[in-house]
Amino acid sequence: MSDVTGPQSDSVVPLELLRTAPPKERVDAARNRAAVLAAAARLFRERGVEAVSLDQVAAAAGVGKGTIFRRFGDKAGLAVALLDSRESDLQEGILHGPPPLGPGAPAAERLAAFTDAYLDYLLAHLALVRVSETASQGARYRIGAYRFWHRHVALLLAASPDPDSCAHALLAAMAAEHVAAVLPSLGEQRLRAGLRHLAAALSADAPSRGRA
Repeated sequence: MSDVTGPQSDSVVPLELLRTAPPKERVDAARNRAAVLAAAARLFRERGVEAVSLDQVAAAAGVGKGTIFRRFGDKAGLAVALLDSRESDLQEGILHGPPPLGPGAPAAERLAAFTDAYLDYLLAHLALVRVSETASQGARYRIGAYRFWHRHVALLLAASPDPDSCAHALLAAMAAEHVAAVLPSLGEQRLRAGLRHLAAALSADAPSRGRA
């Protein structure tokens, strides 16, 4: 049996283990967490992420500002928590959903499906993802979900000369800060086409090894 109890490189950790486990908490803490997330989601939707302060979220949720700081740290932590269920849905589709997003299709087809599905998720929540990824230098790469996306793409590019580097390259093109900057000039259609082309080019350097 493999030992996965100690520090592990992402290249050897099973993809399932990179999913973020739901928090275990007391009933009152869970109630406060749900109230904060519901209030934040409503305010962000109505006013925009940048325009909403943690004071406003606390007031709308009926909790003290200290509760938010203790549970989420800052607005970026709140954004990460709000995105968690959306990320979990996409991860579930990757692990157990029908092909080509899920198992059973050639690696190149799965990579194309992931690119489209991730972009769907990103564009639907662009402001939140941007806050979560840019709160501090390198924040994007410390988020647990990034490790999952990177491991998945690297597995699909396992036949390439450097799967890890190629996976980072594709994900860099889908960083929220980059997408937010180029979307106004490119438009969604060109953005999607360019990302599909990049995924196809990376797959061409990684000949299929059957169905992933």
